[in-house]
Amino acid sequence: MPSNVPTFAELLRGSEFSAVHLEMRDVYAVDNEKESFAAWKAGFRHDPADRDSWWRPWLDLISETVARGVVVRRARIVSEPVTDYIQYEHSGTFTNVAAGEQVRWLPRRRASDIALPGNDFWLFDDRLIRWNHFTGDGASGGGELSEDPAAVKLCASAFETVWERAIPHEDYQIR
Repeated sequence: MPSNVPTFAELLRGSEFSAVHLEMRDVYAVDNEKESFAAWKAGFRHDPADRDSWWRPWLDLISETVARGVVVRRARIVSEPVTDYIQYEHSGTFTNVAAGEQVRWLPRRRASDIALPGNDFWLFDDRLIRWNHFTGDGASGGGELSEDPAAVKLCASAFETVWERAIPHEDYQIR
């Protein structure tokens, strides 16, 4: 990742009222999740009663951000039937929700008529985009920041449309 792109912690700590995240891939192969995905495939599941074992420090950061009054929302557009990776994400998303993040899922077939940006993104305070670039196999390709008004408008519109159509995490059934 280029050194001029702030960390997610810096971006979230700098947010005043909102942070939204749109994920559109069916597989991610980012380094920090390879071990936990392999463990999940081998049968590991997070224990809802053992909060200390959950993904730290990310969930602590989300809890702190939400406690400051920042609304954190994540929407995932997924193909159905879902991939193993999406099953893995779904099984652990209760930890994000417990930390205060709102999460919804949109089956890809219901997204066909939505104008979507070409990359996953975070949008902070409806003004700053943090693009997430990935390689073809899902590895991180780095990040990029933008405050371009047209791109911000596209991301905000795309996210809100996806959010309106998407199914809350607690209601989404894996297919």
